[in-house]
Amino acid sequence: MFISQLSHNLSPAINFLRQTTVGGILEDKNKTLLTGAILALIIYAIVSYVRSPWRKLPPSPRRLPILGNTYQLLDKNWLLSKDCKESFKDVMHLDAAGTPTIIFNSFNSAFDVLERHGNNYSDRPQLIMAQKFLNKGVLMSLMNYNSHCRRMRRASQAALTKTAVRDYHSIQMKEATILTSAFLTNTSRHDWQKEFQRTAASLIMSILYDYPTLMSLHDDSMKGIETYNNRVSHAVVLGNFFVELFPWMMYIPERFAKWKREGLKHGDEHYELFRGLLNRVKVDLASGGTRPSFSASLLQENDRNNLTELEMSFLAGLMYSGGAETTVTTLIWWTLAMIVFPDVQRRAQAELDAVVGRSRLPTFADAPHLPYVRAIVKEILRWRPTLPLGVPHVASEDGWYEGMFIPKGTMCMANMWHCNHDREVFGDDADNFRPERFLDEKGEVILGSTEANQEGHITFGFGRRACPGKHLANDALFIDIARILWAINIERGRDENGNELPLDTESFADLGVFIRPKPFDCKFSPRFPEVLSILAEERERCGV
Repeated sequence: MFISQLSHNLSPAINFLRQTTVGGILEDKNKTLLTGAILALIIYAIVSYVRSPWRKLPPSPRRLPILGNTYQLLDKNWLLSKDCKESFKDVMHLDAAGTPTIIFNSFNSAFDVLERHGNNYSDRPQLIMAQKFLNKGVLMSLMNYNSHCRRMRRASQAALTKTAVRDYHSIQMKEATILTSAFLTNTSRHDWQKEFQRTAASLIMSILYDYPTLMSLHDDSMKGIETYNNRVSHAVVLGNFFVELFPWMMYIPERFAKWKREGLKHGDEHYELFRGLLNRVKVDLASGGTRPSFSASLLQENDRNNLTELEMSFLAGLMYSGGAETTVTTLIWWTLAMIVFPDVQRRAQAELDAVVGRSRLPTFADAPHLPYVRAIVKEILRWRPTLPLGVPHVASEDGWYEGMFIPKGTMCMANMWHCNHDREVFGDDADNFRPERFLDEKGEVILGSTEANQEGHITFGFGRRACPGKHLANDALFIDIARILWAINIERGRDENGNELPLDTESFADLGVFIRPKPFDCKFSPRFPEVLSILAEERERCGV
């Protein structure tokens, strides 16, 4: 780097020397001037190089020509490995085909930069296919932090405050009851993960659109939203579309770019789907027949929020994308944890027996008296973050962290996996599933710092770009986990000969931006004889 920079700075002097020496020897005066100019340029080049902030980028693995570290950035197994953390410590730099990318591998580095200095790190990278084409430029989670984004965030946060989400407790308890019953009545041990999918889909659709309870995943609207989710999840993975690496490609005429034609077509289809669901709520509101829902809140408060129909339509669609897949994946990881750490399951069930008893199901009213169950919710979100690399931020201006340079336009990513397993924060047993880490000496839940939104982990993101649906997610996980553990023993699956089936707790299935455990079998059995009759009575009371 030094040689190339020096050569570049000296080239004018070299050209001048060539011109003045043609046809003869330089006069003494010209020699003196030229020597002084060259020395000055050499000193300038050396000082510029020494002072250049680009010399102070975080450590980086070796790069390939043109592509840089793109392959390392796409290799999730390597990014989440201990070798990556040990080799490049808390902060590392990658060059993604010319785009500087900085990854924070420790809790404190991610929090210090993305939370405490969030005013400079609230923008998003330009994801052309996912944002501009598939979501018509209005997907809030992928917007730069501008006036449009702020209006949409205010609207979503107002509809999802800790107080507002209490309106959905009855829906969440009903879905948790259906889910628990399904695990005890479904005879196929291989389909249990689909029950989580059905419950999450039904719950989110009810909350967003006051949609009827989904008893299967074959509903047309449901299938349309799942298709949308799959398209967007595929599009946000760097490398799946070359236009993200070479942005000039978005100006290629549609007739020469099939990917562009399809992206624009799919964007129109998504808008029609979400607008149709929003209009359904609008008709119900006009007739006075709708119950509380996210879309109803958007429509009723729109004189204040001033959102367009396009913005409201995609905002509700985003809430589904952000809620359904993360809830399903978290519950699958939790099921694995209950098998691998059976003492946790037994302790939670003892707490439920002491507080709730065995004559009724747990409710949200029991939550203050179930600190260990609430700690399990925190611990599963910490232990296995479903979006292990989070959502990228972008630096609006040049920045610094502990002497390391963060250039303007840098894509900044928190490695949630390493941050949530940081031994300096969570202790030497950070790789274990231990809810006690979120309890104080009296057995009460420890609240994190105010800056950390009292979560104690960073799975919900940072600052102005933190997940607006975190209260809804915490409530849904609490009631699902509480009711399942109250009613069911979860055990390791066995083969036809009664031998325990193998479990893989370290590797994972890569689902684009999400990760899940590799498929595993488990056994669900009622904890006591009255479970099935109590669940049947509760379902009858809920009308399902």
